[in-house]
Amino acid sequence: MPEPAAATLAVHAGATVFSDAKSTLVQTGPRPLVPGGSGAEQLRRTARALEEEPEGVLVAGAVPFDLSAPGALRVGPAVRTRGPLTPDAARVVRPATVARSRPHPSPARYAAAVREALARIESGDVQKVVLARSLELTALVDWSVPDLVAELAARNPAATTLAVPVDDPAQAGGRWLVGASPELLLRRRGPSVLLRPLAGSVPRSPEPEEDLRRADALMASDKDRREHAYVVEAVVETLRPLCRTVSAPEPELLATPTVWHLATRVTALLNDTTTTSVDLVAALHPTPAVGGSPRRAAAQVIREVEEVDRGCYAGAVGWQDGDGDGEWVVGVRCAEVAGRLLRILGGAGIVAGSDPDAEVRETAAKMRTVLEAAVRR
Repeated sequence: MPEPAAATLAVHAGATVFSDAKSTLVQTGPRPLVPGGSGAEQLRRTARALEEEPEGVLVAGAVPFDLSAPGALRVGPAVRTRGPLTPDAARVVRPATVARSRPHPSPARYAAAVREALARIESGDVQKVVLARSLELTALVDWSVPDLVAELAARNPAATTLAVPVDDPAQAGGRWLVGASPELLLRRRGPSVLLRPLAGSVPRSPEPEEDLRRADALMASDKDRREHAYVVEAVVETLRPLCRTVSAPEPELLATPTVWHLATRVTALLNDTTTTSVDLVAALHPTPAVGGSPRRAAAQVIREVEEVDRGCYAGAVGWQDGDGDGEWVVGVRCAEVAGRLLRILGGAGIVAGSDPDAEVRETAAKMRTVLEAAVRR
């Protein structure tokens, strides 16, 4: 059984890696994709893909934000070790030199998109819309996925560090999804389900007094608490037909190195233990934390206003075993890596009262999670 430090080396061989403060899971690769093509179809076929597999075989990977797009779920053996992923002391870090940096869209165009979303909200078309933007970094040499994963784990010990091959990892220029997600979509253990949706955010400050002031202001913000409430209400409404109890207390603060968030710890007990973690993903994803509210109306605004292809960014990333247990995070604080191109994505929830310039700053703060791991100073 490999030590957590070896997980970064396993990425070289196309392994899927998930690591948090308690454990590190590695699905050795490369492995075949679950049949079905689209994320939605792969979710539907997950249980069948595991039916005749021996113990220790999981479905693991990512489904995209738009479930009609191609998914990246693979079936194969996996091992889990205690403790977080730690850097291999013998690894040779190869810092990449960035030759070009390009925001897409530009901050000005993103602010204009926020204003358009606010106009749709004011007209009553939608209550909340999450809009994303990206920063593309082109390096002189290929980005090292193992180095990015190790840096993300070291800098974000409370997050779930992930590395998922989106394409065939043996293919030249194949894409990877890497990141350090602070948001638990769901964890299912038998009848027990835990979720921790995040919504309502503010960039952190390096000055301790100002940082605390921002945290207090976030807790007291009517705008941010409304944004958060849309998410929690949708999650609870989705869970109620599937669960005999659902508990959602008042939100609390959650801190990452770059952003303060409002978070709610939602717990539930399933009516029927044949409801698997993947069934719950299919019911919940995408939550208003990454899409908006109402779901269909927000998706329409995103299609018309947003200028980026999200891919597996803001998707559901995780694993499920043959018992239906599993753990899935929301694919945020993430980037897509393909050869010399690193595409970092970040999004912000827009509700009545949102300020376009503040949303530009918030997305920049969120993208710093990957940016600071990639461009080490």
